[in-house]
Amino acid sequence: MWHYQAPLRDMRFVIEEWLAAPADWQGMPAFESLDGELAAQVIEEAARFASGVLAPLNAPGDRQGCRFENGRVTTPDGFPAAYRAFVEGGWAALACAPEDGGQGLPQLLNAALLEMIYSTNHAWAMYPGIAHGAYECLRAHGTPELRERYLADIVSGEILPTMCLTEPQAGSDVGLLRSRAEPAADGGYRLSGSKLFASGGEHDLTGNILHLVLARLPDAPPGSRGISLFLVPKLLPDGRRNAVRCDGIEHKLGIRGSATCTLSFEHAEGWLLGEPHKGLAAMFVMMNSARLHVGLQGLGHAEAAWQNAAQYAAERRQMRAVRRPPGRAEAPADPIHYHPAMRRVLLELRTLTEGMRALGYWTAHLLDEAEQGADPARRARAQGRAMLLTPLVKAFFTEQGFRLASAALQVFGGYGYVQEYAIEQTLRDSRIAMIYEGSNEIQANDLLLRKVLGDGGAVLRDLLEEFRAEAEVAAICPDCAAFAATLAHYCDCLTTAAEGLAAATTQDPERPYRAAGDFLRLLGLVALAFAWLRSARLAAGRGGDPFYAGKLESAAFFFAYLLPEADHRLALIEASRQPLPFLPE
Repeated sequence: MWHYQAPLRDMRFVIEEWLAAPADWQGMPAFESLDGELAAQVIEEAARFASGVLAPLNAPGDRQGCRFENGRVTTPDGFPAAYRAFVEGGWAALACAPEDGGQGLPQLLNAALLEMIYSTNHAWAMYPGIAHGAYECLRAHGTPELRERYLADIVSGEILPTMCLTEPQAGSDVGLLRSRAEPAADGGYRLSGSKLFASGGEHDLTGNILHLVLARLPDAPPGSRGISLFLVPKLLPDGRRNAVRCDGIEHKLGIRGSATCTLSFEHAEGWLLGEPHKGLAAMFVMMNSARLHVGLQGLGHAEAAWQNAAQYAAERRQMRAVRRPPGRAEAPADPIHYHPAMRRVLLELRTLTEGMRALGYWTAHLLDEAEQGADPARRARAQGRAMLLTPLVKAFFTEQGFRLASAALQVFGGYGYVQEYAIEQTLRDSRIAMIYEGSNEIQANDLLLRKVLGDGGAVLRDLLEEFRAEAEVAAICPDCAAFAATLAHYCDCLTTAAEGLAAATTQDPERPYRAAGDFLRLLGLVALAFAWLRSARLAAGRGGDPFYAGKLESAAFFFAYLLPEADHRLALIEASRQPLPFLPE
C-alpha cells in the first residue's frame, strides 16, 4: 500500500510567500520572464510525472531489483520507459542553461522536482541524480571539444553520467586512491584501476554512460593534492566500446532498483577535466548542488513517511481515546491519531518535513542568486550562505529522513514490517543518504572547521543576523512574539558556542571534531526555528484558512516540543571539553 500526493500547496507557500521568489526572479536577468503562475504550472506537471509514472514502479522495482549478467545490468521493469518519459518531458534539461539546450529554470524549481521524485522512487532517481552536477563540471572544466561533444547530450538526457571515486582502500579519504592515468600519444589518457559503489555505473536506460573518474597521473604528488579528474565514456566517439567493464552490482539494504556497480578500467580511453592534480577542485563545482540534492532525498523520505503514516493513523482504530476532537462521538475504538502518543509523532513528522522544505528550497534559491543575481555583493553573500547551508542540509535532512521514517514505521505497529505497507521500504531506502556525498560526520567537520571556524565565523554571523532580523520583525506580532524571543536567545547561544570552540582549538585541536556533530544539529534546530518563525508570521491573522491555521499549530508545536533539543546539543558541545578515550586495539 502506497500513498503519495505532492504537497503542492506547501511548495507554493514556500516559493511564493516564504521566499517571495517571484519578486527576486525579476532582479535576475536569466529568470525575469518567470512568474509564480508559470512556476506553479511546472511543479504541477512534475507532480503528475512523479505520482503517475514513478510511484507505481517504486515497490515493484524494490522487489525485483537490478539483474547482472555477463557485464550487463538490467534495471527493474518499467525503469527504462520511465526514463524516456522523463527525457521527453524535458525534466533532464530543467535547470540547464538555454545556450546548452536547457530550459533555463531556477534550481529552486529543480529542487521541488527532486523532492517529488525522491519521495516517489528514490532508486530510479539515482540514475539521473548526478546529471546536473556533471553538467556543471563539464561546463566549467571541459575543453571546447569535450563540451561540444557531450554537453548537449547530458542536457537532453541522451547520455547519463556517473561519478567514480571510491576504491576498496579509499572511501572518504580519496587521497588513498590508486587508479592511474597515463598520457597517450593522441592527447588523451589511458586509465587503469578499479572503482566500486558507482551508482548507475552500468544500466540499460541510455546507450552511453559518461564516467567522471578520479585517478593519478604518473608525476602526481601523494595524497589528495595529486588527484586529477577524467571523463571516460562507455562508448567512444567512433562507436567502439571503451575498456570499461562492470564486474558486479551490490546487493543492498535499500534502493535495490539502483545499480551500484564495481567497475574495472583497463587502459580505458579518457580525457582530462580541469588542470592536472586539481581534480578535487574541478569536482568541487558539483558539490553545493550535489549536497543539496542528497539533502532533498532526506526531505523526500520524510514527506513520504509523513503522508503514509498520517493516512494509516486516520484509518486504523485501536482503543478508546482519552480525548476526541470536538463533535466526535464515542465509539468502541478510535482512530489512533486521536491518541496523544500518535499525535505527537505525526505532528513531529509534519513539522520537521515542512520546516526542512523551507530551508532546502531557501538553499536552492541562494544558489540561484549566487549564479544569476544582478548585484555582485548580493551574489557573494548568497554564495557564502549557500556554502554554509549545504553541508547542514545534506547531513541534517538525511538524518531526519531516516529518523522520521523510523518514527512513522512505529505508527504502523506490526504492519510496518511487512512489504504490503510501503513504510518499511522508505526506512530502508532512507538510510543510504546519510552516507552519500561524504558521510554526515564529514559534513559536520566541514561545516564547523571550514565554514564556521575557517573564516572566523563571518558567514555564520551574517546568517544569524538574518535570523535576528526576522525575530525583530516578528516581535511585534502577538502570535509570534514569544517565538521571536526564543529564536533570538538561541542565536546568542549558538554564537557563544561557536566562539568558545574557536577559542579552545589552539589548546585542544581535536575538540572541534568532538563537537562537530552536535554543533551541526544545533544549527539545524536554530535554522528550523527561523523557518517556523517566518512561517508563523506569514500565517498570523489568517487563522480562518485551515492551511495557515495548521502553520500556526506547527510553529507552536516546534517551539514547545522540538526546539528544546537545542539545550541538549548545547550541553553536549560543552561536554566536548572532555577528551574521548581511545579504544583497546
